Amino acid sequence: MEKYLLFTPGPVNVAKNVQMAICKEDICHRETDFDCLLQSIENKLLKLFEIKTIAYYRAVVITGSGTAANESILSSVVGNKNILILSNGEFGERLFNISKIHNKNTFLLEFAWAESLDLEKIEAYLQKHQIDIVAMVHHETSSGMLNPLEKIGALAKANGAMFIVDCVSSAGAEVIDMEKCNIAFCSSSSSKAIGSYSGLSFVVGKTEEFEKLKNLPIKTTYLNLYKFYEFIKTLSQTPNTPAIHLFFALEQALINILNEGVSNRYANIRRKANILRQGMLNLGLKFVIDQTKMCSVLTTVYIPSHINVNIFRQKLRNKSIIIYEGKGCFKNRVFQVGNIGELSFDDIQFFLDTQREVLQSFNHTETKTIVSIKKENLNSQLMDCQN
Repeated sequence: MEKYLLFTPGPVNVAKNVQMAICKEDICHRETDFDCLLQSIENKLLKLFEIKTIAYYRAVVITGSGTAANESILSSVVGNKNILILSNGEFGERLFNISKIHNKNTFLLEFAWAESLDLEKIEAYLQKHQIDIVAMVHHETSSGMLNPLEKIGALAKANGAMFIVDCVSSAGAEVIDMEKCNIAFCSSSSSKAIGSYSGLSFVVGKTEEFEKLKNLPIKTTYLNLYKFYEFIKTLSQTPNTPAIHLFFALEQALINILNEGVSNRYANIRRKANILRQGMLNLGLKFVIDQTKMCSVLTTVYIPSHINVNIFRQKLRNKSIIIYEGKGCFKNRVFQVGNIGELSFDDIQFFLDTQREVLQSFNHTETKTIVSIKKENLNSQLMDCQN
């Protein structure tokens, strides 16, 4: 099968040594071989998050996607307390829907897709209501918005609330300072910016908060977060049968990041995003949100009004380029371009050149501007998402 260039926020093209790692010899997950592998991964995850006081934090790995890690947290840490979900997109809504299943005292403070979280509204809500836990998504992939960790973490702390964060699509690309931002637990996954295969997720949390879970009601068997913590603490094991070869691949992907240097990794991803975005701006394309609000892994782009986004994506696919389509209120209005995984600068230039050709193929007889979009049309599209 022909190789695709995955210009998506995940899954991604993985490095050759990650491909090789998944083909390692079989081991038994109840032997010391796996104990050592899991310990190695945990240590590397804590280094990835640049945690200074490592003794105060633990990381558990779950065989399941990022949603599994989120459900593990939301089903395990709330008990009978009040949890507030902050949402400004699809994945904030998903946190709310998961929490509603497990926690009767789940509340939602909702903002429009692509709208920044309003700190004044959040503060007012926290002062008016008794909230014990605040949860949010760091990178809201539905729009590309990077939500502020430090400011919301400070609001949660000032109001005596625990702070938990979905970092599924930001870990490995953006600074996540758990100590400074008052984050008790955060989730992420093996694919996306970390650069391994899909199928594993993990939770990094404060040891003291993991310990408190022992006294909370058990609401799920497979995703019981305390059980994952207890097994790694006492046995260096997982409570359920792990996808061992995905663990090998994750370890190699983490080695790659640490060898590159975490800050260098972030800078490299940001540089690719800047080149990609400037190239699309040069083609006359318009973005859904301002670049200053974007995560460095993904750009959400309005499709020109005379172009069918599905045909546009198919023409790129014919050139072995895969991009995302919009969802929810952005469906048929936008496309999304990721810049993580094993995408070289030559790959990015190939994408931009191919994109130019595809856009030109949609042209009518006019040749003034290959992808002009009327300002009022953009505004009306954004208003639809806000209503």
